[in-house]
Amino acid sequence: MLKLMRFYAPRGLKLVKGEGQYVWDSEGRKYLDCHTAHGVGFLGHRNPYVIKSIKEQLERIMIASPTFDTEIMEESIKLLEKILPKNHTYFYMLNGGAEGIELALKTARRVTGKKKFISFINAFHGRSMGALAVTWNPRYRAGYDPFPWNVDFLPYNRVDVLEKKIDEDVAAIIVEPVQGEGGLAVASKEFLRSIRDSCDRVGALMIIDEIQSGFGRTGILWAHMRAETQPDIMVAGKCIGGGFPLSVVSFSEEIGAKLGIGAHGSTFGGNPMALAAMKGGIETLMKEAVVEKAKKMGETIKDMLEKIVEEYPRLVRRVKGLGLMIGLELRFNPTKALRILQSKYVLALRAGLNVLRFLPPYLISMSDVKSLEEALHETFREIEGRA
Repeated sequence: MLKLMRFYAPRGLKLVKGEGQYVWDSEGRKYLDCHTAHGVGFLGHRNPYVIKSIKEQLERIMIASPTFDTEIMEESIKLLEKILPKNHTYFYMLNGGAEGIELALKTARRVTGKKKFISFINAFHGRSMGALAVTWNPRYRAGYDPFPWNVDFLPYNRVDVLEKKIDEDVAAIIVEPVQGEGGLAVASKEFLRSIRDSCDRVGALMIIDEIQSGFGRTGILWAHMRAETQPDIMVAGKCIGGGFPLSVVSFSEEIGAKLGIGAHGSTFGGNPMALAAMKGGIETLMKEAVVEKAKKMGETIKDMLEKIVEEYPRLVRRVKGLGLMIGLELRFNPTKALRILQSKYVLALRAGLNVLRFLPPYLISMSDVKSLEEALHETFREIEGRA
């Protein structure tokens, strides 16, 4: 009997339908989806703009390498140009976040001629070999060394340590503006600016990983923009295609101009269907006030979670995260809380060792927040034995 490799622990739930911020299981039960496949569903299940764009493209052409020009490529570039950092004039599309990280790291190695990278404690950038090299978690790294890069892991948000450790051997510093898998730590503006300044000082590149934090999820288009910094390379993914697998790597003019034919490639990267999905995703972003709604609802959820912290101090330490990339740092392993929440029709996930993470779609409503609040009360009362 053929068996699926269970790299992720099964949740014991068979999903059969999704719409907006909700999913339904095979028994017809409806759940508020704050898991969204690790943040992929930020634009909602069955996003109408994405579906419309993909359907239209299905009737035109499905298969075409970016070595050929297509109408959907031209349409997508016009939209993408409106949302990328202003100093980024080159981009390439791949199939997922880890692939995007690989291209970013390869570019830094090739352009600078250096072999050393700086990443941070609790960083997560993917599980392919290059991306894993700059991912901190020892459990993910075990048994896979040696890695292709020399990497120093420094404390996150420690400007003093960064400025002492960086030297002219560094090819690039890679950083998440909000650490997703690592526990929802938010980079300070000072920290991001120090990375930019340090890179400029030693001739290194600044790589921003916006795979989970970008495209409006944190209440700003790209989370690093809070610090008014300009990275040399940015990697985006997850929700940008409304659920379709794709990632975008964008480059400054100076860096992009140094890459040419043969520097990288991908069989499926930038295929017409992915381009159509991205077009629909960007149209959603621009026409539905996604960033503004994420900011407003993120603040609403944060206020609610702060009250939860006050009521259950023996179980919960604090609120972490930004916008709709938010969670509760618990005083225990989140596994039990996740299981109880699921029984209360809320799907969530963990971050780091002890953070209960919520990654809802921007469509989450006030009534949804109320349902989440009630489910959290019921969960923590049950854990405390107060039920």
